[in-house]
Amino acid sequence: MAKAYFVTGTDTDAGKTLVSCGLLEKARQKGLTTAAVKPVSAGCEETPDGLRNGDALALQQAMTMEMPYEQVNPVAFLPPIAPHIAAQDAGRMITADRLVGICRGVLMKRADITLLEGAGGWRVPLNPRETLADLARMLQLPVILVIGMKLGCLNHALLTAEAIRRDGLTIAGWVANSVTPDMARLVENTLTLEGELGAPCLGEVPYLDAATAAAAAEYLNLPA
Repeated sequence: MAKAYFVTGTDTDAGKTLVSCGLLEKARQKGLTTAAVKPVSAGCEETPDGLRNGDALALQQAMTMEMPYEQVNPVAFLPPIAPHIAAQDAGRMITADRLVGICRGVLMKRADITLLEGAGGWRVPLNPRETLADLARMLQLPVILVIGMKLGCLNHALLTAEAIRRDGLTIAGWVANSVTPDMARLVENTLTLEGELGAPCLGEVPYLDAATAAAAAEYLNLPA
């Protein structure tokens, strides 16, 4: 099988990690092997083993393959700020080429499903010349778009879909993820997205009090 996808979101806190973990759990339930990478994280805790990011740890726990943390999350920064600013503060440079090499190492493991989860939205800068979109573009991965369902999501979703396609990539599917328990006209907004995005909906995840991979998996389908 060996399929791989780049998971992006309409914004920070759209629910990329919840959906990614849900998809990994869905694949596990179907007997598939899975792997995941969070190439860049900003917002970590200091531990005796080094910097650790909560999203990356969740991915590591949800996937079936065993990989060291440093391979799951090769570039980690302490403050929860834009990665390129965190890199500047740390005197480091993030390049798409370097991330491509790391990600290809994981892709060579040929899990049935491999997910590469971005940071923030589609155009998050890596350095003055490159964004995380360049990583997906260089790897030529189909994209899963996670839409944080809230006021303003239609504009964010349609602009992100336009940018993905402008970069020459396909949208393998999108997920409507409720980030608040009481979005007004949720059904109508979801129907609008179904009509406008031109890509399959992989699921509608309601607001979850217990936001676990297993809970999210109940509402998700794997890309065809």
